[in-house]
Amino acid sequence: MSWQQRISEALSERRASASFRTRQANTLGNGRIFSANGREYLNFSSNDYLGLSHHPQIVDAWQKGAAQFGVGSGGSGHVTGYSRAHQAFEEQLAEWLGFERALLFISGYSANQAVISALAQKTDTLIADKLCHASMMEAAMQSSAQLRRFHHNDIPALAALLSQAHDGERLILTEGIFSMDGDSAPLAEIARVAHQAGGWLMVDDAHGIGVLGDEGRGSCHQQNISPEILVITFGKAFGGSGAAVLCSQETADYLLQFARHLIYSTAMPPAQAVALQAALTVIRQGDAYRARLSANIQRFRQGAAQLSLRLADSGSAIQPLIVGENQRTLDLASRLRERGLWLTAIRPPTVPPGSARLRITLTAAHTSHDIDALLEALYDETGR
Repeated sequence: MSWQQRISEALSERRASASFRTRQANTLGNGRIFSANGREYLNFSSNDYLGLSHHPQIVDAWQKGAAQFGVGSGGSGHVTGYSRAHQAFEEQLAEWLGFERALLFISGYSANQAVISALAQKTDTLIADKLCHASMMEAAMQSSAQLRRFHHNDIPALAALLSQAHDGERLILTEGIFSMDGDSAPLAEIARVAHQAGGWLMVDDAHGIGVLGDEGRGSCHQQNISPEILVITFGKAFGGSGAAVLCSQETADYLLQFARHLIYSTAMPPAQAVALQAALTVIRQGDAYRARLSANIQRFRQGAAQLSLRLADSGSAIQPLIVGENQRTLDLASRLRERGLWLTAIRPPTVPPGSARLRITLTAAHTSHDIDALLEALYDETGR
């Protein structure tokens, strides 16, 4: 089969299964209002959980950072791309989260890939929750280590895998809040069984950081654990982009030597690091934002229960409405957009077959009227 035949066949299969993905260019940024195709929509697909992507203090910090450092870093952090702005932000993150070191990465995907590929060797075993993010799973599958997966949030299943004979080290992979289901991992129990077995724990807390815990310190702080590796990202509650790995001094030094995604990537712009420092200040003082988000989640779930909507069991900003079939989910999203609500149909392979869904995300920027409008539209449209 030629390259062209292979490409054409793969695209045809995606279209036939109603799994074909498209992108929409917006014109206002990704805030409470989403603008596309000449129309404005209430946005219920954004990960900007605290509504900080347009915060004036953070925007001003980015502009000032660009004026001082320019718009790019100019190279890898191992060459000329590492600035005092990066260093200061790493130090602030480490202090805030109680780790010896923090290392900045260009994305959460890159951070997960870098850590797993740098640490895992042939004799090691990676033990992952079955619903771990694609960035973790792809890195685990591509590594030379043995990969074992346990049923989602199933502590006995994890303990059984950890009880098996092994030669090398074990690294347990999980998330704080799972990106597609919105539920939380029982991190305290996972940490207990992992450490009893002598394993290391790696937690991706992309969707918990900034939202949960004292000062928004995230899922691990909320559950009073300190994993060996903590990955946080800045594309959600921070309102920006990028990521960081929190770890020990020695582990950070190791990653600086062997994490190819870090060594061979252009560093994030220093201006971005300046803006993220401003975002961290807002987050640490952001109890009011977290309270508004919590109130919106409670209002939505109470309303959904009264309307008998089929939601996943989630207490987070991620509220999946399970539809099942791909085409039905696409049709529902289309009808909601006709009513001025922007929701995205999430389909396999991102989620398991038969569990296509609307991944509803709530933010602190939403008003009670927004939540009620969403509930009314879902009630009307899901009955079709």
